[in-house]
Order: sequence, then C-alpha cells, then structure tokens
Amino acid sequence: MSELTLEVRDQDDSTGLFVSREGTAMAMVTPDIGSDYWQYRVVLSDSQAVLGFPKFGTIGIGFAVEDEDWNLNLPYRCKADKIAAHIDRNRTKGLRRAKVVEAIKLIQAQAHADRGTDPTDELD
Repeated sequence: MSELTLEVRDQDDSTGLFVSREGTAMAMVTPDIGSDYWQYRVVLSDSQAVLGFPKFGTIGIGFAVEDEDWNLNLPYRCKADKIAAHIDRNRTKGLRRAKVVEAIKLIQAQAHADRGTDPTDELD
C-alpha cells in the first residue's frame, strides 16, 4: 500500500498567450511555475513534492523545488520513468527515485481520468 497521497485542486492555466491583431495565437509563454502553481501534488518530504500543473494546454510534471534547473518538466503523457529521469537533477538527497516514479504515476492516473485520455497511449 502506498504511503503517498495525491492532492487535487483547481488551477487555472496561466500560460501566457500572445495573439495577433486578427486574433490568431502567435506564441505561448511558460506560466510562473513554482511550488504554489499546481493542480496535482504528491508531497514526498518536508522540502519536496512532485507537481502536475497546467502548461501549454496540457499538464506538466516536475518537482516543486527546482534548485538545479528551473522549469524542468515533461507532459503527463510521457512515460513515468522518462519524466523521472528528465527531472532527476532536481531530486533532493535521500529521496528515492522509485518514490518519485510512484508519485508521477499517481498524478498521471488522475490527469488521464480528468482529461479523458488513454493511459496506455503514452509518449516515448
């Protein structure tokens, strides 16, 4: 049985959108991502959590505290192991990678359920 708990809350997508005078979307800008910007959260320790947050019309998954590399995340539809490897440089000491993967999978399952996407259709 997992000791991890998934928290869910409403979070508007704060992705910046630049639009032409004609109303055509021209560019998107990363939202102000931080420990308070999340729709899904799994707390891993007193100082770290894995977050799922709205970004570019999807859900990005990354760590709440990013000391080594800011804005290091991948879309929820990528394989959990791939996301864990990608964000690993921000994993805090003493935090087991298996626990991070488990947290990612909890977020992915809820994001798939909320968005009506197929969990077996993950991106490589």
